[in-house]
Amino acid sequence: MVAGLDGLRFSHWKAESREDGVLVLAFDRAGESVNTFAQDVLIELDALLERLALEPPKGLVIRSAKAKGFIAGADIREFAEFDAKGTIGDSIRRGQQVFQRLADLPCPTVAAIHGFCMGGGTELALACDYRVASSDASTRIGLPEVKLGIYPGWGGSVRLPRLVGAPAAFDMMLTGRALSAKAARGIGLVDKIAEPALLIDTAATLALRGLQRPFKQRALGWLTNTWPARQLLAPQMVKQVSRKARKEHYPAPYTLIETWRRTGGGLQNRLAAERKSVVRLAGTATARNLTRVFFLQERLKGLGGGHAHAIEAVHVVGAGVMGGDIAAWAAYKGFQVTLQDREQPYIDQALARAQSLFQKKVKDDDKRPEVAARLKSDLAGDGVARADLVIEAIVEDAQAKRGLYAQAEPRLKPGALLATNTSSIPLAELAQGLQRPAQFAGLHYFNPVALMPLVEIVRHDGVAEETLARLAAFCKAIDKLPVPVAGSPGFLVNRLLFPYLLEAATAYAEGIPAPVIDKAAVRFGMPMGPIELIDTVGLDVAAGVGRELAPFLGLAIPPALATPPEPGKRGKKDGQGFYAWEDGKPKKPEVPKDYVAPDDLEDRLVLPLVNEAVAALHEGVVADADLLDAGVVFGTGFAPFRGGPIQYLRETGIDTVRARLQALQARHGDRFAPRPGWDDPALRG
Repeated sequence: MVAGLDGLRFSHWKAESREDGVLVLAFDRAGESVNTFAQDVLIELDALLERLALEPPKGLVIRSAKAKGFIAGADIREFAEFDAKGTIGDSIRRGQQVFQRLADLPCPTVAAIHGFCMGGGTELALACDYRVASSDASTRIGLPEVKLGIYPGWGGSVRLPRLVGAPAAFDMMLTGRALSAKAARGIGLVDKIAEPALLIDTAATLALRGLQRPFKQRALGWLTNTWPARQLLAPQMVKQVSRKARKEHYPAPYTLIETWRRTGGGLQNRLAAERKSVVRLAGTATARNLTRVFFLQERLKGLGGGHAHAIEAVHVVGAGVMGGDIAAWAAYKGFQVTLQDREQPYIDQALARAQSLFQKKVKDDDKRPEVAARLKSDLAGDGVARADLVIEAIVEDAQAKRGLYAQAEPRLKPGALLATNTSSIPLAELAQGLQRPAQFAGLHYFNPVALMPLVEIVRHDGVAEETLARLAAFCKAIDKLPVPVAGSPGFLVNRLLFPYLLEAATAYAEGIPAPVIDKAAVRFGMPMGPIELIDTVGLDVAAGVGRELAPFLGLAIPPALATPPEPGKRGKKDGQGFYAWEDGKPKKPEVPKDYVAPDDLEDRLVLPLVNEAVAALHEGVVADADLLDAGVVFGTGFAPFRGGPIQYLRETGIDTVRARLQALQARHGDRFAPRPGWDDPALRG
């Protein structure tokens, strides 16, 4: 038994004394594969620290006993429970008190960080005197609480600005961005970097010898937190945040800045202000919905677990923007990929785009050639016979796709899978004539592939469950979120998105300026307006999806999307669509200052999407409302702070929204008539 800890038994912490007198405290949460802070973990740590304060060692090093990283932060499941019970304030207070006890220990303390260190893990490290980080590429240090609608509440928002200076601290906290060990060392968050095998020895040496931080870092921490500096910097931070998020949608970053700006005095005063504002934020609808979205994301991640994909080689047919980027992403994620098209120039263009992706994603210059070598040109299509997965990404035409399958399927290995990236064609239509329909499914990516996290796994009546499970596991391997959907027209995301885009084009045809339409959608919470989105996707793609979905949905197509666009006017990729584009950004025309937007414009845009969500849930396009919300949030960027279209319905009031639809129907026509499913019990949950 370690001196000072006699008689205490720990479930989550293991103490070991070194010969040099340093105590190493290993965090090993019982029954979990990843370290997170639950209340029993904090209570146990509190008792341990209380005893160490009475009989301190020469130094204390805190490390993780888990192979999977340092500490992932607070247990979000428990956090949600406390919010529901109204006891979140007790949780925040306990975390602050325990970490303050760590900060007050009468011996040097060091956090030895290997792997991910997030949220409460970073706050614990900040309560230590020093921090040593592993040089391993997996080491990432961050404070992502803003993504849950709150901000660091266990002392992190108080300690970090004074450690690294306000600008660097707020860059971390306002974005939720995680830093590599090298970047953390650069701003002064980490004191030393060590090889993984030497991490604990380095930390112990630091505890015994100490370290004087550079004068510039110490001065920055003091100067940028004085009252005049806070008054000067805070408005600049608010201006930067306002470019990304509206205050009424995401109050956390604004509250964080304002709490820091107005709060001075001693540590306890600043901790009290932090606690009060974080507790208030935790009770907002935004925080509840962003927490819900977090759990939805975890559910989608789980769909890809528990099964082997048995895929090593991938062959992609179609080197256009989608096919080429699908191939590049798979190669980046470690798969051997061959890329085929009817002419070599198309493949060459895709390979050039892939090089840009690798340049951006692979920071190590020495490793980049190895990644690039995994993606090979294959004009003849020889890779079909060697592939474990063949992905078709050619033109959106059922006859052309079936013709390709007739050529490729006989060449497939016995266990190989065939997948289509079709965005809207029913799978039953594409599966006609296949010899092995059980090994055929949809694998629908979204543009841009490198940024959009969702992939729809599209089923049909003849597909094997084994095929769907392997594709879900493949999605996990390439860091995408799989959502299983029925193979009906448009599947889930495009089926819901199309009425939204169609109404935007209809409003535009009526003379409502495009920037006004986009502004209304952004005001609701969409990441970009629908007119800009049509230009980004491409008017040619939108017109193609329209031809497929309009008859199914019973909708008329306005002129702008009724026919393929003129050459050179397909949108962003041509530099001209609804907007003119320069350097990847739309040039939106000025709207007359006296122009007044129709008061029902926001409802006209959003409610068709919500209406179709009701119908899709009713028809069983997805298994339940949570999967529908997850698919729409991660597939379209639908206002995450609203939790998804079904959650938006439930919070706003199902009868209230239906009445608003009926008002639109009376004013604008039957395209707004409530779709089947509004009385379905599944809608109310």
